[in-house]
Amino acid sequence: MAPSGINTLTEETRLDKDNETDSPAKDSPRKAASEKETFSEALAGFASVFVSGLFIITFVIQHFEIPSSSMERTLLIGDHVFVDRMTPTGKESTPLFPYRDLHRGDTAVFVSPAEPGLFLVKRIIAVAGDKIHLRDGKVFLNGVPQNEPYVVRNGSPKFPYRDDFPAVSPFGSGATSDWAIEMPQHIQGLDLVVPKNSYFAMGDNRDVSFDSRYWGFVPKENVLGRPLFIAWSLNQTEADFEQRPMPQRFVSFLRTTIHFFTLTRWNRVFRLVH
Repeated sequence: MAPSGINTLTEETRLDKDNETDSPAKDSPRKAASEKETFSEALAGFASVFVSGLFIITFVIQHFEIPSSSMERTLLIGDHVFVDRMTPTGKESTPLFPYRDLHRGDTAVFVSPAEPGLFLVKRIIAVAGDKIHLRDGKVFLNGVPQNEPYVVRNGSPKFPYRDDFPAVSPFGSGATSDWAIEMPQHIQGLDLVVPKNSYFAMGDNRDVSFDSRYWGFVPKENVLGRPLFIAWSLNQTEADFEQRPMPQRFVSFLRTTIHFFTLTRWNRVFRLVH
């Protein structure tokens, strides 16, 4: 910031047209342009930044790390994503706040219906009112076979419940007990019908994903947001996210720190999530 003494100097040497004099202008001491910031001011500034940051990460955007392979190749283990928490709220859209519901094909982060407190990321396959079924792993939505270029199949043997959903009974197929009881209530003919204010979600890595086929619909109120982009990606495996003793966790942290540049997947940094 420019010293305020410059403006002061100009004002003090301005001539008064009504009282012009030949006397030379007297020198006067100049005060410092700015004073040192007090502790209370510094604390107030820090608090303002902290509260603003807390608001942003709580209501606008939030960071998540991917610990499993259920969304490969879209999201890899070790990807760090930023999630938009404002847009997919289902509220009425305005020019200032372009809210909207989730659409078919959107990726979404939500609270697991089967395990409260656990955050999941999956792709929205069907929305309220849609009719869905799978045949040999192929998705049919409202009677139309879907082109899903993002889907990964690992070549594992056919699993009838997983690949011919919902034609096969969920009992004894890995589905939760609650879903096994509820699922028949939503079946019409060959299809499962998505109820109001709900979504049907599956992982892109279709053969290994534990998703709506196993625990049911995603309630709209469980949705946290949509992944926007990958901020950073670290070459990790699921073993890196297992609960381990503190010494092992420290060794893992040290390894990551030392090999940060070689472990980073630089070609994924700032990649948009579709």
